[in-house]
Amino acid sequence: MSKKASYILGILLTIILGTILYYYLCCNCFGNVDNEYKETEIKQEVVVPEVNEVTKNAFAITDNESNFKIRTNDNFNFKISDFSILNPISEKVPSETKLLKEFLLTNPLKTIDITGYYKSDELNNSAYPNLGLARANAVKNYFVSQDISSKQIDTKGQLNDDIYPDDSSILYGPVSFGILTADKSDTSAIDALKSACDSLRANPIVLYFKTGEASINLSPQQRQKIADISHCVDKLDVKVQVVGHTDNTGVASNNVILGQQRADFAKRYLIKNGILEQNIQATSKGQTEPIAANNTEEGKTKNRRTVVTIN
Repeated sequence: MSKKASYILGILLTIILGTILYYYLCCNCFGNVDNEYKETEIKQEVVVPEVNEVTKNAFAITDNESNFKIRTNDNFNFKISDFSILNPISEKVPSETKLLKEFLLTNPLKTIDITGYYKSDELNNSAYPNLGLARANAVKNYFVSQDISSKQIDTKGQLNDDIYPDDSSILYGPVSFGILTADKSDTSAIDALKSACDSLRANPIVLYFKTGEASINLSPQQRQKIADISHCVDKLDVKVQVVGHTDNTGVASNNVILGQQRADFAKRYLIKNGILEQNIQATSKGQTEPIAANNTEEGKTKNRRTVVTIN
């Protein structure tokens, strides 16, 4: 091979080798840059808020000891943080309630057990220890309005955070029902209730007012007493006694009126919370029955009171 041919061949080999090296080295270099870019790329994740399915409990009651069974998908509905049954009530609910009434009339040892549910984030604006009990009591009053005896109804409240409202803040059927059969030989429940009623008579609810004021703010202990009062009225046919008292500020005749206004205010509060009006008697003693001396502000404060008890 001539020198010229060898020279040309060397140039060609150099070009080919350079091309190969360029491809592997530079392409890998760009590839690494691309990989590094991908690794450092900010990944934006779309956070989708959790949406819970609206809870819709049926109005269903079954007696496991007989063939009695009622069920309709409609139920008693409530607004969040409220204990008043939403109207209108479905037409199916009264018809099923009528069947329940007939069943209880023919089975006097049977009772309907109502459990009202509430969520931990709800505001309890009732007089009861919890919103669930207030809702159960509202359903009880509906049953009573349909001529079911309150003696055959038991109520309780239960926390349940697995119930979810719709977009309008409506809870569909936050109540459940069961049928219980009483044991005539077991008097423990009625004895416990009588004991609670006696305790109320000995230690009634005492509500205090500022001069010229008529407002109510219940303690947890007083809320429990309201629940006990409701049960005593339902089961033992007692009446609620609401008596208004004042200090001796002003004219005595005006204080009788003021005491009655406070008693009437407390009565309306109890009615709003499900104690039927015919079971409440509201009267005034004015300034005639002080429990402390009226010559001190402390004594006057104690005398400005409304006493809620049972007969």
